[in-house]
Amino acid sequence: QVQLVESGGGLVQPGGSLRLSCAASQNIFNFYAMGWYRQPPGKQRELVASITSGGSTNYADSVKDRFTISRDNAKNTVYLQMNSLKPEDTAVYYCKVSTNRGLYWGQGTQVTVSS
Repeated sequence: QVQLVESGGGLVQPGGSLRLSCAASQNIFNFYAMGWYRQPPGKQRELVASITSGGSTNYADSVKDRFTISRDNAKNTVYLQMNSLKPEDTAVYYCKVSTNRGLYWGQGTQVTVSS
């Protein structure tokens, strides 16, 4: 069982920045991939960004050039740096990891972009 704890969400004005963190209870070095998803109000959950164990990244078109995913194996943590935030980025953000024992999700952290 892998526990994931997200942090870093909050209220920010349009154009602002936030950095989300997802701390895993186990060594992430051998995780196949780690990713961030989000679920806007009244909508389905969608992929935001992912990073593989080899460091390859993938982004949703809507966040390319604004968001950056990274991982720190020493801290068992994956990050999502979010810049130039827009109101449409408002959502609950979830961390997900893919391991040889299955998929695990965090509880989510709320991000609200509003003036």
